[in-house]
Amino acid sequence: MQLSGVGVSPGRVAGPRVVVAADLREPASSPAPDDLLAEAGKIGPATEAVASSLSDRARSVSSDARSVLETTAAMAADPALAASAERLVRERSLPAPRAVWEAAGEFMTALRAAGGYLAERAADVADVRDRIVAVLSGQAPPGLPELTSPSVLVARDLAPADTAGLDPDLVLALVTEEGGPTSHTAILARALGIPAVVACAGVLELSGPGLAVDGAAGTVSSSDGRVLAPPRTPRPAWDGVGRLADGHRVKLLANVGSSADARAAAAAGAEGIGLFRTEFCYLSAASEPAEAEQRAAYAAVLEPFAGKPVVVRTLDAGSDKPLAFLPMGEEPNPALGVRGLRVAFDRPDLLDRQLSAIAAAAADTGAELSVMAPMVATAAEAAWFASRARAAGIARVGVMIEIPAAALCAAEILAEVDFVSLGTNDLAQYVFAADRQLGAVASLNDPHQPALLKLVGLVAEAGAATGKPVGVCGEAAADPSLAPVLTGLGVTSLSMNAVALAGVGTALRAVDLATCRALA
Repeated sequence: MQLSGVGVSPGRVAGPRVVVAADLREPASSPAPDDLLAEAGKIGPATEAVASSLSDRARSVSSDARSVLETTAAMAADPALAASAERLVRERSLPAPRAVWEAAGEFMTALRAAGGYLAERAADVADVRDRIVAVLSGQAPPGLPELTSPSVLVARDLAPADTAGLDPDLVLALVTEEGGPTSHTAILARALGIPAVVACAGVLELSGPGLAVDGAAGTVSSSDGRVLAPPRTPRPAWDGVGRLADGHRVKLLANVGSSADARAAAAAGAEGIGLFRTEFCYLSAASEPAEAEQRAAYAAVLEPFAGKPVVVRTLDAGSDKPLAFLPMGEEPNPALGVRGLRVAFDRPDLLDRQLSAIAAAAADTGAELSVMAPMVATAAEAAWFASRARAAGIARVGVMIEIPAAALCAAEILAEVDFVSLGTNDLAQYVFAADRQLGAVASLNDPHQPALLKLVGLVAEAGAATGKPVGVCGEAAADPSLAPVLTGLGVTSLSMNAVALAGVGTALRAVDLATCRALA
């Protein structure tokens, strides 16, 4: 029997199957603790222990995996999670493990509602939750089984701390029932050169001692358990400069959402920040952060890139990305509702305060600032945003192309701004009418889809005609097999998670511009 999923890292292998254990059991909500203050006091040390353990692991692994572990450690150390759990102990008399479980659940619900990249980070929060609960309840922390021979790992999903510790000599392939092209499983599998298939429904029920995996075709089938794998070619070192074999430059930038992300990206050799998701700074805010608070938060992210280019995206929020201080009401179809820049049309004061804080943070750190707006549909919207950004003293202004209408009118939009950046994750789901979080339609969100690439080419042609840069900051940019195609279409920069930089940089160094154009 053959199953189909989404192939996210190429390669054909077979070997014995090893199933990763399920998550921890949900902790009980009783009995109530005798001493609520003492019970609440257990949570802080437990979160610190988990964050310290993950940080220690981060220091012991390669740069490809380090950024993932550092980001997970930062989640564990987030004071908002601990504070929420402590409040649940005091107000509802919950045991500490249950309080952490419920507090994490609130964060996960908000992330899943946000969709896209943020929704896939809900799995990261679940991993942190399980590790903290394990410490509080005296259990062994969740994680991968110890491998003694080459095997195919199978799981419902894999946590970032698990994927970051994979040994490519022992892991023949990765297969998960859940996840998508932008999950940590996909990103790290590509970075490590491990064949991988995600969103493969039913794989945990396959019988037989082994699995055969085709990471390019996205297929998985039962096998006799014998190891069949071609030798892996060691990946050459990347020198941190994005260019082709003939010297043609393609800037390789990082997508970040926190100061930990930024530090990891700088350590991985990113030439700058191509997408700073500022909404990460708002997720736990009950009210709009003061301008000074925003300034400090943004500066912490920009500081590792002093003197280098950074592109800051203004708040990407709305009905499908709920923020406590921005009640938007019910909408029948949130993905097509008030989100991104559309929020600012009714609340321009919110945008103006953010732009002011961004400009001040850039001045504080010496970063070479650009700003861009999300979910822009028309040239008029681009012009409206550009005028407000320039009024805030920001010289370089762009917008994201993630709505098909914007791609089709890229020339008109580029007449109003200095650059554009293609958000291929959202653009794909709108082009194919396919929710990018739904496994059943995951193949339509594959960035190799011709219709999506035709739109990328159309936007790149408009950029070349106007002499303005066109970047890609969706996870399409993180695929080493697709990076030469995007370059051949005319894309001038690629922005991705830090773990993907070396793989993409190496892939580009192996081809010249003529080859890229032929591939496109």
